[in-house]
Amino acid sequence: MITRRVLTAIAAAASIAAAAATVVVALAFTLYAATRETLGPAGASACVAGAAALLAVIAAFVVSQQMPHFKGAKGGRAARNAPALSPMDRIIGVARERPLLAAAAAAAAGFIAFRNPLLVATIVRAMTEPVRRRD
Repeated sequence: MITRRVLTAIAAAASIAAAAATVVVALAFTLYAATRETLGPAGASACVAGAAALLAVIAAFVVSQQMPHFKGAKGGRAARNAPALSPMDRIIGVARERPLLAAAAAAAAGFIAFRNPLLVATIVRAMTEPVRRRD
């Protein structure tokens, strides 16, 4: 039941991302066509690249402002008594601290998942297992 909901949410997010990508490509082509006559092909391409960079900066700013910053345990007694963070918790902490790095890693993970789904299944299984302490 829960996996069905998770898969439905992933499918919905993927369809929204595909629609957003289609809109961005269409707007880029429109901007290129609109500026090609006045700026020439090279200038129009530069204009499209600048608009894409501006869009990336705005998206990164919005995401970084909405994400709460990860605050791990500091030194001292609190660090010794704090439970060990699982690898997944550490990855989520890095994603909250550095959203652009997380976006690049997500793109790379998507490419890897497309090329080798068995490897991805193995990595996910390893990341979701709880950390076992050796005392």
